[in-house]
Amino acid sequence: MTQDVATQAGAKYTLAEIREMCLKYRNWGRWGAEDEIGTFNLVTAEKVAAAAQLVKRGAVFSLSLPLDADGPMTGALGRTNPVHLMLQDGGDIASGGQAAMAPLGYTDDAVYLVLQCATQWDALSHVFMDEQMYNGYTLDTVNSGGAQKNSITQMKDKIVTRGVLLDIARYKGKPWLDLSESITEEDLEGCAAAQGVEVGPGDVVLVRTGRLSFIRERGSWGDEYSGGNAPGLGVSAADFFCPRDVAAVATDTWGFDVQPNESLPEMWQPLHAIMLTNAGITIGEMFDLEALAEDCAADGVYEFLFVAPPLNISKSVGSAINPQVVK
Repeated sequence: MTQDVATQAGAKYTLAEIREMCLKYRNWGRWGAEDEIGTFNLVTAEKVAAAAQLVKRGAVFSLSLPLDADGPMTGALGRTNPVHLMLQDGGDIASGGQAAMAPLGYTDDAVYLVLQCATQWDALSHVFMDEQMYNGYTLDTVNSGGAQKNSITQMKDKIVTRGVLLDIARYKGKPWLDLSESITEEDLEGCAAAQGVEVGPGDVVLVRTGRLSFIRERGSWGDEYSGGNAPGLGVSAADFFCPRDVAAVATDTWGFDVQPNESLPEMWQPLHAIMLTNAGITIGEMFDLEALAEDCAADGVYEFLFVAPPLNISKSVGSAINPQVVK
């Protein structure tokens, strides 16, 4: 096993600098005062049609972690793994409990699901800064009844577009990034250039650290996917993604931002504030990019059709998903 070495750089950005970046990349009002989908406004019918033309082989990749009791959650941040219950099983049929239906019988099940316990989208209603979320909506718009504005269900028919993989681990010549290693603007630019791929408006960008390979080789989750230290995107990544008007960015880590954050102790999750809350760029976390990365490295093609609609759970602030890539 490759030695896993922490490379914590410490705080790099002051709260004032974070606020400046939030204002620099703020898209509030860009698509109207009532907008609730942010940069997904840039995923036009023409963009979807062009993305469909990227399908050449018909190869399909699921990017989701299993939703089961063996997932990464430990209870931190109030998040638990799914609880799957059988309401009717083969035993109910065998015992005669369904005799009235004979010769047929049926099975049924239910699940308690924390919507952000595995592969998932953060809705634009997920993060507030100074008591406002994307497009200036205030605290009262997310209440005990759910998100009255910026719910992830606004994206139920939006997340079909061009996808791009930036395999940062492979670009750096590593099986996986080190614990707390930060991905910079320069890393993203260098990786895109090395792969011969461009990132543009309306794209969904998948950023691979390779940490799921480390977890699988180690054989345990630890706390890395439930709130612990992890590699991830540094604050300067906003200078790569925001000017390019991407629709969404997803990583294979739990928290998107590098952990510890580059603005601690003044502010938690600064990149969430810049990109999600201000730029209106949807964020994805815990995407399993391993099989896709191997295929991209083999054929040299790092762009594809990407499809990942959320569950249509009314007024939710996030959603578990099963993202699909088609090449």
